[in-house]
Amino acid sequence: MKKILLRFFGLIVILTLAFLWIILNPKPAFAQVNTINYNNINLENRDFSHADLAGVTFVAAEMRGTNFQGANLSNAILTKGVLLKANLEGANLSGALVDRVTMDSANLKNAIFTEATLTSSRFYDAEVTGADFTDALIDRYQVSLLCKRADGTNPVTGVSTRDSLGCK
Repeated sequence: MKKILLRFFGLIVILTLAFLWIILNPKPAFAQVNTINYNNINLENRDFSHADLAGVTFVAAEMRGTNFQGANLSNAILTKGVLLKANLEGANLSGALVDRVTMDSANLKNAIFTEATLTSSRFYDAEVTGADFTDALIDRYQVSLLCKRADGTNPVTGVSTRDSLGCK
């Protein structure tokens, strides 16, 4: 009888420990293993040139002078960020969420913004030669300012900057 009680007690202890290990060490199946988030961080003058940053999150990041030349930022999230004088030449931002971002004096030459959401973002004095904004959502006022400087054709998509913005 003692052996049966000891085995029963041992089984209860093992099950209890297993249950506690599962509860205290959760790893959801939907979590992405290599997700990188640059939130509320100073990335001023950092070099992300030619980096694969697809789907990465940049929320309220300070990115003045940061180099994203040729980077893949497709489906990335850039909100409330500062990209003053940043270099995004040839960067792919297709499908990206670029909301409330300041891109004043940024180099957007040959950048791809197809199907990107660029709401409440500023582009004062940004270089947009060859940039492709096809099907991007941009505030009307910013489009009118961009059209004043729009020139060239994107070397990857073959779309003219003026056509992609719907300039008249």
